[in-house]
Amino acid sequence: MSSTSSIGTTVLGYPRIGPGRELKRATESYWAGRTDASALHDVAAGLRRETWTGLRDAGLDQVPGNTFSFYDHVLDTALAVGAVPERFAGVTDPLERLFAMARGRTGAPACEMTKWFDTNYHYLVPEVGPGTRLAPGSRKALEELREALRGGVTTRPVLVGPVTFLLLSKPAEGAPEGFRPLDLLAPLVEVYRDLLVELADAGAEWVQLDEPAFSADRTPEEVAALRRAYDRLASATRRPKILVASYFGELGPALPVLAATAVEGLALDLVAGGADLDALDPTVPGLDRKVVLAGVVDGRNVWRTDLDRALATAGRLVGVAGRVEVSTSCSLLHVPYDLAAETGLPADVVDMLAFARQKVDEVVVLGRALHEGPDAVAAELAAARATRDRVAVTARRDEKVRSRLDALGPDHYRRGPGERRATVQRDALGLPVVPTTTIGSFPQTGQIRRDRAAHRSGAIDTGTYTERMRQEIVRVVRLQETIGLDVLVHGEPERNDMVQYFAENLDGFATTEHGWVQSYGSRCVRPPILHSDVSRPRPITVEWAEFAQSLSDTLVKGMLTGPVTILAWSFVRDDQPLGDTARQVGLALRDEVGDLEAAGIRIIQVDEPALRELLPLHERDRPAYLDWAVDAFRLAVGAVADATQIHTHLCYSEFGEVVGAIDGLDADVTTVEAARSRMEVLADLGPGVPRGLGPGVYDVHSPEVPGTDELADQLGAALRHIGPDRLWANPDCGLKTRGEAETVAALTNLVAAARRVRDRATTG
Repeated sequence: MSSTSSIGTTVLGYPRIGPGRELKRATESYWAGRTDASALHDVAAGLRRETWTGLRDAGLDQVPGNTFSFYDHVLDTALAVGAVPERFAGVTDPLERLFAMARGRTGAPACEMTKWFDTNYHYLVPEVGPGTRLAPGSRKALEELREALRGGVTTRPVLVGPVTFLLLSKPAEGAPEGFRPLDLLAPLVEVYRDLLVELADAGAEWVQLDEPAFSADRTPEEVAALRRAYDRLASATRRPKILVASYFGELGPALPVLAATAVEGLALDLVAGGADLDALDPTVPGLDRKVVLAGVVDGRNVWRTDLDRALATAGRLVGVAGRVEVSTSCSLLHVPYDLAAETGLPADVVDMLAFARQKVDEVVVLGRALHEGPDAVAAELAAARATRDRVAVTARRDEKVRSRLDALGPDHYRRGPGERRATVQRDALGLPVVPTTTIGSFPQTGQIRRDRAAHRSGAIDTGTYTERMRQEIVRVVRLQETIGLDVLVHGEPERNDMVQYFAENLDGFATTEHGWVQSYGSRCVRPPILHSDVSRPRPITVEWAEFAQSLSDTLVKGMLTGPVTILAWSFVRDDQPLGDTARQVGLALRDEVGDLEAAGIRIIQVDEPALRELLPLHERDRPAYLDWAVDAFRLAVGAVADATQIHTHLCYSEFGEVVGAIDGLDADVTTVEAARSRMEVLADLGPGVPRGLGPGVYDVHSPEVPGTDELADQLGAALRHIGPDRLWANPDCGLKTRGEAETVAALTNLVAAARRVRDRATTG
């Protein structure tokens, strides 16, 4: 079948950072001024070429295009349609404008960043208003289509769909009250029509428009807007065929609406959105004229696909849709490149896994089985069954852990009354009004990273490594004392990542050497693989925290990552409910919290930045999630005394949706990201956090150093929401990725600003 009549086997997207994080290194070198734009573009072109030809040669019938990005695909779409905030209008160079919007520049704060639905990927939030001049802007999609064609590959350009784009946008500063981004749908659709015509003229046969916003709860008005948008787009006489893709859940009411339009294809997530299968039958008008991509290979997790089950799922669509093809459930952006690069994973764990490259192979096998019959790939199906049988007999249970959890009662999940704790802590800790602190990590130098790598490889012994880390802790503690912070941290030089570090020290996890996944921009993480029951064989952080506290009379926080975040930023086993796994992690952390308290650590921070991230997209599923998420956190901290102050940290969230859960965590102090939104998020919290609150007053993801006046203004804005007796002053997030000079300057200004606000509060 030619690609003009159908799509064939495909994937909805692919990783773009490079198997060895080549894009990260090239981008950061460009930012640092060590290389020029030409060198950066050369690296990008090489990565695109390798992706397109690799996917074609792997056997896919159609390859997605325009999935590369220097920073973020939502930001790319904003640039493509002219949605550029006025503060960046004077930046004429396209690459510099992109990076300015992502990272900020003097006098022009970066665009707000938040999580891409319920994933750990961050996108830049578009800003639009009545005065936004929507028009075709960046030519990136066209240029990459032509580039691929010159290389002998016909790609399917991918763009964020117009309705999802507006539903993810926020009103620009100064927009009149009552303005909604969706008010701009009509002019935005005209811009998309122009883009479609240009793509068709350049040789595009299909274009993919992603509408994942409709995997969440949507109003009838929003569903009606979807119909209007695609009726109008499909009416263009000179355009590519349109594939509308949704993922991360079922389309629900949007499914028959899209089926009734004249678009040629629909891509359905049948891993997270299996309920759509029950809504698909021959009576749905228009479905018999559609190419339907059955997304049966999980694009968000690393477990091998049960090929027999996936084939049966895809087969249910045969005879219902006009043509059925096999795809991933969503873009493979969310998984590592290639399992073949891993040499240190245990064989029984490898048997469970498939990374992006292996998932492409699964799609190809399933596509052949669907259209040619299972006998055409009998050997591949038999090998998959044999592997699945080996995995089934792998020991993944720890009866000691399960017995401990079974023995817990309600008292293990709660502490004493908050008001009593606040009084005890006020006397015991002796902190001033508006105390200053950081979120945890300090800048990590190249030498620190080299020392960790040398210890991991055996080039230096544990004694030498420990001494070098201690020297860094001494330096960081002395630095904080000089700056004048009220609560110190040890800086976390021994930690490679806030989740991976704990995974390396907990049973039930495996970690990779090259399993990098993009989190945002040039930031990449290696999500651990949680494959079995979890326990803590020995203390993890106690030695480092105890040493740091021994260096100073100023309080030093113990720093832990919370159970929900450990799950959210790992690839988690799918053979038991998430809540059961979360409680296992909470129990392991409970042991660590107890040992920190016994070692004399009087403030312990348990970070949960991913609390909002895992929130189910449908309202009906949220109460159960929030119940076990709160339980896991409270289990972790439930044994400490009233005098021990528990902190937690949350970032890049729409806090209003989880405000009840934030209160339910029952932390004594909650720190939140608030700078990019200019304290707007505090309105979401309202009275829901009755204890201490530390709104982040400067953006650690921008290289700009905020001045004392700016920080004092941010704290003043926070005081409109909370009283000075509950206010803390801190950055938005950890400082690991920042430079030393800018960190010292920013924290010095933070301390000065806090003292200014403190003086005003105490003198009336």
